[in-house]
Amino acid sequence: MNLNLRNAVIHNVTGNSKEQFQDTIDDAIQNGAEKMLPGLGVLFEVIWQNSSTQEKDEMLDVLTNTLK
Repeated sequence: MNLNLRNAVIHNVTGNSKEQFQDTIDDAIQNGAEKMLPGLGVLFEVIWQNSSTQEKDEMLDVLTNTLK
């Protein structure tokens, strides 16, 4: 079986509301389940690809300052 994880994640969340995205992210973080990490990675990839240079720089600042 050939499963494209990116496409599956994107298909499963397409059309979600802001609240649904928040619930998905909060649930993944609170559960701490390793199986949720690939899905969060796909969501981050979508965010990154659709962010301006300034927004990317801000995200990098948060990561850098948080993970010192």
